[in-house]
Amino acid sequence: MAANTGRLAGRTLFITGASRGIGKAIALKAAKDGANVVIAAKTAEVNPKLPGTIYTAAKEVEEAGGKCLPCIVDIRFEDQVQKAVDEAVAKFGGIDILVNNASAISLTGTLQTDMKRYDLMMGINGRGTYLCSRVCLPHLLKSSNPHILNISPPLNMNPKWFSDHVAYTMAKYGMSMCVLGMASEYKSEGVAVNALWPRTAIWTAAMEMLGGGKEASKQCRKPDIMSDAAYVILSKDSKTYTGNFAIDDEVLKQAGVTDMEQYSCVPGSTLLPDFFLDLEDPHAIRKQMEEQGAKPAFGGKSDASGSAAGGDPTATFNAIKSMMNEELVGSVGGIFQFKLTGSHEGLWYVDLKNGSGSIGQGESPDKAQCTMTLDSADFNSMFSGKLKPVAAFMSGKLKIQGDMGLAMKLEKLMKQMSPKL
Repeated sequence: MAANTGRLAGRTLFITGASRGIGKAIALKAAKDGANVVIAAKTAEVNPKLPGTIYTAAKEVEEAGGKCLPCIVDIRFEDQVQKAVDEAVAKFGGIDILVNNASAISLTGTLQTDMKRYDLMMGINGRGTYLCSRVCLPHLLKSSNPHILNISPPLNMNPKWFSDHVAYTMAKYGMSMCVLGMASEYKSEGVAVNALWPRTAIWTAAMEMLGGGKEASKQCRKPDIMSDAAYVILSKDSKTYTGNFAIDDEVLKQAGVTDMEQYSCVPGSTLLPDFFLDLEDPHAIRKQMEEQGAKPAFGGKSDASGSAAGGDPTATFNAIKSMMNEELVGSVGGIFQFKLTGSHEGLWYVDLKNGSGSIGQGESPDKAQCTMTLDSADFNSMFSGKLKPVAAFMSGKLKIQGDMGLAMKLEKLMKQMSPKL
């Protein structure tokens, strides 16, 4: 695990939603350095459905070696946030680090998300993050190494991350947009503003709810991977490390941690990818959970269309053919050869250079200017918008030989096709 270095000793962290889960794990990691921790959360009384209160978490922080101030705070209300910050400054002399961890989640569609739930997510995720940042900033500006860390995902405008739960995505991206804007706004003043997001699902009370029970735990990592990654980030020089949308295991690998298996709830198990990261699909995530015995409380049926991952690519090629015309050929002006591997191995060509265009199996009659090699399932995913060509290329899933300019033109065609697949 990422070793404690003592760099957070005596520093004051204001952490929202730290009575349990990732927030508490970050608090305990900092406490081992001898940090001061402000636990700002709503849970003051024991809830039979959710473990932990601000007081039980505070006790753990102090047992771990830190000092703690538990505050009852609903971050939707400015007076409550201001009161907690004032108390923290009075007790510890200032605030060095703000961790915006508190979040509300409902992975429901538009008609299933009533306005009360919508307002709750917007109020806690986006507004709450902005509010806490705004109230803490006057004190952060006085710190020698000030940090704001939002537990939020990289901004990904792929429609697949909006279509099944647009309200939640909007609310969560509000936290990420705070990173984008505030990092630039306060860079010259030395306040670091970064985001941290997990590569895989993290086993928390929220995950147990979404996963439909404890069965999902064997596909998750422990909150420790997030607290270790947060510790590495918060130990960095705020003047040089800001504006990053970091992924937990990438941060740790760069810090020299090579054993990621230690963070698995069940070592050796197949891990569940988290949302909002390229190369993953929300329906595939749900399917993977179901295969391991979990009953996810979100989403609908997994995509079983002809263009779904693993399907015959013929349907995708037919869709391309239906779009062909002289105007399209004139705008692209190239011939592509596809070398497909996997369950539907074979050669295909797409001629967008001659006449009204043509498609066929085998070698292209005329010399292809751009050859793409990839798995047949990834081919379908690219044209249906589930896999970004740039991400496929950068990850090694897609190999391109020949004219890269033509490949970029074909990407535009994919964007036109995805609504039809």
